[in-house]
Amino acid sequence: MKGLYDDLSTLFRRTKLVRIAVLFLFVVLLFFLWKMQIIDHRKYWARSESNRIRQIIIPAPRGLIKDRNGEILAKNITSFRVSLIRENMKNREDGLRRISALLKIEPGVLAERIDKFRSLPLFRPIVIKENLTQEDVARIEVRKLEYPELLLQTEPKRFYPHGTLAAHVLGYMQEVSMVDIQSGSFPGSRGGDLLGKSGIERTYESKLAGTEGLSLDIVDNVGRVYGVLDHRAPIPGTDVLLTLDARLQRKAEEALVGREGAIVILNPQNGEILAMASSPSYDPNRFINRFSQEEWQQIAGDPATPLQNRAIQGLYSPGSIFKLTMAAAGLELGLINTGTTVFCSGETVIYNNPFRCWYEYGHGSMNLMGAIQNSCNIYFYQLGRRMGIDNIADFARRLGFGSQTNVDIPGEKAGLVPDPEWSKETRNAPWYPGETISVSIGQGPLNVTALQVAYHTSIFANKGKRFVPHFLRSLEKKELESVSISQDTFEKVNLGMRQSSSVGTSRAAGVPGFEVCGKTGSTQVVSRETAERLSKQARVTKTHSWFSGFASMSNPQVVITVIVEFGGMGGAEAAPLAGQLFRAFKEYYD
Repeated sequence: MKGLYDDLSTLFRRTKLVRIAVLFLFVVLLFFLWKMQIIDHRKYWARSESNRIRQIIIPAPRGLIKDRNGEILAKNITSFRVSLIRENMKNREDGLRRISALLKIEPGVLAERIDKFRSLPLFRPIVIKENLTQEDVARIEVRKLEYPELLLQTEPKRFYPHGTLAAHVLGYMQEVSMVDIQSGSFPGSRGGDLLGKSGIERTYESKLAGTEGLSLDIVDNVGRVYGVLDHRAPIPGTDVLLTLDARLQRKAEEALVGREGAIVILNPQNGEILAMASSPSYDPNRFINRFSQEEWQQIAGDPATPLQNRAIQGLYSPGSIFKLTMAAAGLELGLINTGTTVFCSGETVIYNNPFRCWYEYGHGSMNLMGAIQNSCNIYFYQLGRRMGIDNIADFARRLGFGSQTNVDIPGEKAGLVPDPEWSKETRNAPWYPGETISVSIGQGPLNVTALQVAYHTSIFANKGKRFVPHFLRSLEKKELESVSISQDTFEKVNLGMRQSSSVGTSRAAGVPGFEVCGKTGSTQVVSRETAERLSKQARVTKTHSWFSGFASMSNPQVVITVIVEFGGMGGAEAAPLAGQLFRAFKEYYD
């Protein structure tokens, strides 16, 4: 009997363990049921609701962009698009094949489009084709019960009625990428959204975009809508009025046809930019359609770089335009006065090296006004030798070079004003005195943008007053602290610019009765030795051609800056273009 009781005690122990295990499993089950219904109930409720409620985002009409006279530069037109809801696809491969045939899209292109946004929730619509024709819309509508995964919608599509006009200022819109979303560059954006990527469209994206609407549709398992649970209409974006004058913008762009370069026209009294042209240009309408990475690379990789805004991103040596800075600095430092003369024989030797004037026969005896009028290199070589690079760099920065102007479109470059500290940090080499001589006529490592030159010219026009260049008309003019240079100095340099536009190198920019003050420049892009070698090979390498000036002398109303890449002498190429624009301004505003 004792053995029998021993066996029962073992059985009792095992039964007890089984009961404990069952009880444990029951507790775990209760815990998960409690977690699902109490803690995670919202998540599972949302999942169940997505089976019968479809959330549709309604794009808001984008605000218009207008020029200062109310001419529309960017507007919206109605367009149809079709999106794919992946959770309604029963079989991916079969679905892609059928949809490709219906929409006449290559299967590979369709798959790439879907995979681009594979990280989005399955119920989120992905735009797969836009700008649908009436035939496309009819074909989808007739067979919509066969394709519950397709969603047909209307959307306001951006349209630039003048094509390439002011393209670099207006910018373009493009589909936001997953990289943009993850980096937080466009807060609140979702895959497939079209957003401003450059220019005014980018800077004032939040102002133009408006507030999107929302529709919660009750649908069945094949996507048929049986009712609307909630509907919020979109709020259109705010219109943006620019300082641009479309008439002057057209004139500037016409002047650059067949050339590479940039033109900036601004009002020196408040910083309003009246025109900004960059050539070659592009049509921003091309970017409205969603395209593949290969198509984007084809546009971005164009060797003519049409996407580059040369007015704020092109870096050039200023050439003889920089002689205005040298003249102002020399007068302020007391190194020269209007009567100081230098004899120009066409060549001089400084630091045992020959330095030549652009006019090989020499200008003879030159005072300051004559040196500005005739753009004499020898005069400013000698001034630069006496002044030194530190003083040159100081006055260059005071007068707008070496830093951004803070214009209200993205992508502006700061340029470069070199000095010994820069040389040590960047090149790990000392600054050589001969480099100072090159910088004194705007050559060497000195780099500026066309907008900086226009801003620099406006400071001379205003005799020291400075205003931040801008495009938004409603912005209050931002007056900065005046430049610490005497008005008498500015008046003397401006008189030299007036002579240059009357009888000097800038005379092609002159307009009768308008008192144009200007300065030309020619930027050497290869060494003199290389130019001579190419000349022997019957190959011509022209300099970059500059002009910058203002009018009128007594009442400055407009600044015009022109840079033509490889245009040759400034007086022969850039100045005549500026003259056309001064005449147009006088016609429109006088």
